Amino acid sequence: MGTAALWENVAEGAGARARKCPPRSTATFTAAQPLPVDQLNNGPPAGFTNLLANDSLALWQGRFISPLVEMRLGPLRRHRFQRLANMDMAVHWRVNKGVLVYDGKGKSIRTRRHYRNFELLLDWKVSKGGVSAVYLRKSPAVKIWDTSLKDLGAEVGSGGLFYNRTHPSKPAVKADNAVGTWNRFYIKMIDDRVTVKLNDQLVVDNVVLENHWIADAPVFESGEIELEGTGTPLEFKNIYIRELP
Repeated sequence: MGTAALWENVAEGAGARARKCPPRSTATFTAAQPLPVDQLNNGPPAGFTNLLANDSLALWQGRFISPLVEMRLGPLRRHRFQRLANMDMAVHWRVNKGVLVYDGKGKSIRTRRHYRNFELLLDWKVSKGGVSAVYLRKSPAVKIWDTSLKDLGAEVGSGGLFYNRTHPSKPAVKADNAVGTWNRFYIKMIDDRVTVKLNDQLVVDNVVLENHWIADAPVFESGEIELEGTGTPLEFKNIYIRELP
């Protein structure tokens, strides 16, 4: 049985209970300062971890199935599927001089570590027709795309919480740079609320991120950061994260 068939077979009968989010934090912190997007590698600001340190994917692993299915897998099956996903990642994702390059043919990747409250800095670039997203705590997603894709609703711009059903899903303003040039996200997540700046413009202001996998349930209280592979070439760089109280 091929890899895709294995993953599809595992997906049958999926289901899981959501974990409830804790009360909203009242802690204060100093927000990260914006960095010039035209630079190749800025280096992480103080307190941030470089998720592409040493031109390596050591802090990443492949995504092989939905979080709900993965929660139901036993350790041996989870290890087996994770190994296959990591093989896929090694073929289709690579880091070259600080730039994470996706060839458009593999699956998504995610951090090995789980995060709860955090600030995330991330530069991204799409080619014509490009589509991607940044998943937060396993959950979709801060959208990335070529804004000329009108049949998908992309004309509103990148940075919105695309899969929200009740709370706002569209970015407040369209702040994308031209296709083929670099863009910069600043993403902050505290409890279930997300703030996004795209190229220094506020596009999402403290909006609840809904649980895409389980309707009417709170978003998972912790989880991976995921970069979505959707069949179009992508580039990322300056991926820095800082955990918050």
